[in-house]
Amino acid sequence: MYFQVTGWKAEYEFAKGSIFHLMEPDVHQEVYGVPEYLPALSSAWLNGAGTLFRRKYYLNGSHASYILYITDALADEEQVNGIRDALKNSKGPGNFRNLFIYAPGGKKDGLQLMPISEVAAKDEFFSIKNVTRDDVPAAHRMPPQLLGLVPTGTTGFGSVVPAAQVFAINELLPLMARFYQINDWLGEEVVSFGDYAVTNLNGTGAKAVD
Repeated sequence: MYFQVTGWKAEYEFAKGSIFHLMEPDVHQEVYGVPEYLPALSSAWLNGAGTLFRRKYYLNGSHASYILYITDALADEEQVNGIRDALKNSKGPGNFRNLFIYAPGGKKDGLQLMPISEVAAKDEFFSIKNVTRDDVPAAHRMPPQLLGLVPTGTTGFGSVVPAAQVFAINELLPLMARFYQINDWLGEEVVSFGDYAVTNLNGTGAKAVD
């Protein structure tokens, strides 16, 4: 028996035998099953949370980029105020500007620029992106070259045609076979699939399924 629940105490009972349920396998329960990509959801959520955190961090504008530490004695207070105003005016469009500071008689470490933003927001952003990029395709057993991923190494992913053919044989064919159960349930052919083929520009190619 199958029900559609649209609200509290609002349910609709489907007629017996009118619903075909193509279940996913699960060793812990046999009612609904679970999708095969379920273990990768945590990794995908972490990717999204990391991206949103990084975006909000830069949009809020409240973080400090660096500390300009001056130990040398400057000429007067007006020079200090000039440096402060120059730093404030360096923000906004075209903010990649050069600053000139004149400190006669200054020492080697009299003027230091200490970045602090990376320490304050050390969230391993790039490590998170790289790990989740690998986890999600692996959960779907999808070759990375079919997803348009850019290889990080110097060797690359190899030819895309053999990867597409192996993916079709190992993943698409079993999935097609499962959908053929609908035909068995209805007693007639309502689901059919054509042969998966990788075709070249000249119209020739190698079929993954004979």
